[in-house]
Amino acid sequence: MAKIETKERAAISQMFDSIASRYDSLNHFFSLHVDKLWRRKAVNELRGLPLGKTLDVATGTADLAIALQKQLQPKHITGVDISEGMLAIGRQKIEKKGLAQQISLQYGDSEALPFEEQTFDAVTVGFGVRNFENLEKGLNEMYRVLKTGGKILIIELTIPQNPVVRIIHKFYISRILPFFGWLLSSNAYAYKYLPESVKSFPQGEEFKKIMENCGFDNIKIKTLSFGAATIYVGNRIL
Repeated sequence: MAKIETKERAAISQMFDSIASRYDSLNHFFSLHVDKLWRRKAVNELRGLPLGKTLDVATGTADLAIALQKQLQPKHITGVDISEGMLAIGRQKIEKKGLAQQISLQYGDSEALPFEEQTFDAVTVGFGVRNFENLEKGLNEMYRVLKTGGKILIIELTIPQNPVVRIIHKFYISRILPFFGWLLSSNAYAYKYLPESVKSFPQGEEFKKIMENCGFDNIKIKTLSFGAATIYVGNRIL
């Protein structure tokens, strides 16, 4: 499928391309490896759902897809992303883990997914939905390709509501993370973009309402680590 490029989307794609080789190690370092626990908890929300074809949108280096395959063994997972650099790293990891038959990665735009309607039993997004250029359009596309009775699973970085934790969190993502991100990755923009994207993204009940407006039902919200990350799970009923 032809790539759909806008100035903003191209900038985000290039940013992730530039940090792809260090993305995983920096993620684990900055989260003190808690991001791995978050993914495991998120994947457990799909336990009990018959998983045939599963789609992982904004798959990046495929961490969520790999966690999903290890824990629940869907018949097949397709991961899509707009960063070819991230996809290349993801393919290396999948090959190394012997999962090439179970997980395939390809270029895919969240706003124009290259799949037929009602193709997948589950659609997941791990820490990528805040990067959508048009959030509603991306959610509508995921709804379109999800089967009736299927589930959507989103895990995203959020801002804690507890005042004390919120102050610490704000200082960390606004000061500590950008400085060391620049120091270790040599990309100042990428680790300045991260806290800005978290602060500007709707969360909690606000995001739930947007999901409902896009057709999803039975939406459940679960916060992790005092609200530093949040899991959203919903269904396509119709």
